Amino acid sequence: MIRFDALRKTFGSHQAVQSLSLMVCAGEVVALLGPNGSGKSTSLKAAAGLLRPSSGQVLIGEPGLSAMLPLARRGLSFLPQKVSFPDLLTGREVVEFYRRLRGVDPARTDQVLQVAALNGAAGRQVGTYSGGMTQRLGLAVAALPGAPVLLLDEPTSSLDADGLCAFYGLVEQRRQHGQTVLFTSHQWGDVERLADRVAVLVEGRLVADLTQRELSDRLAARGVMRLRIDACPAELLVRVQRVAPGARWALSQLSIPGSAEVRAAALEAVRSGGVEIRGIASDDGRLDLLYRDLAQGAP
Repeated sequence: MIRFDALRKTFGSHQAVQSLSLMVCAGEVVALLGPNGSGKSTSLKAAAGLLRPSSGQVLIGEPGLSAMLPLARRGLSFLPQKVSFPDLLTGREVVEFYRRLRGVDPARTDQVLQVAALNGAAGRQVGTYSGGMTQRLGLAVAALPGAPVLLLDEPTSSLDADGLCAFYGLVEQRRQHGQTVLFTSHQWGDVERLADRVAVLVEGRLVADLTQRELSDRLAARGVMRLRIDACPAELLVRVQRVAPGARWALSQLSIPGSAEVRAAALEAVRSGGVEIRGIASDDGRLDLLYRDLAQGAP
């Protein structure tokens, strides 16, 4: 369990986090989603006990202990956004160092190297690793203690395809064991794949606390379909605007904003009008526009 109670963190005159209150329950996978500079990393570091709150607190476990206490930090594992390890050590030696530091069973070394898809490179020096391999080594270290709370800061930022598979598998394993995962991201794909719930931060404020489905629906509702047709007779545009009032015709393109259902109905209206469709493209809403709308209180 992780509980943010009116967390506020300032750096000089800059207010990085403004009165964040959020509960992450055991067994939940929750994403802190937001643009760069929204306070995601600051919030996660406060939960890891690496930053002292300006006011408020973060509690870890049940019953909740202040994240600033060593006993609370023993119950979590933290992966920072940027990881680095001594170049001359091998991947296995790095994992062994942290295994001994955390007092973990020796068998865990091989287990986490396998989870991180590093078995083939575990004997190589870290200085020979790519950025994606270094990030995968960081995942192995974070997975070592099997702590009930896992905190991950932009975990997919440098991952390659194998690393992504390893990361997704690690999170699913934690979920199945009833453990808590809180991760930050500004990538919708990570959130859509993994999160049970999404806390959206903009300029240090919590502007929405949504299920993954609710956020997906909000994005879809802001989507746009573009149909390339040779001509759009007035009667066809009227027919389309009955189901999609925001539809517009310009430059041989019929733009139809709205939810997936609205776009499907508009497409059927065009087809029933006997107009030949020469091209079609459809996009869900942009995250940056959704952030803006949520910050302004739009539904």
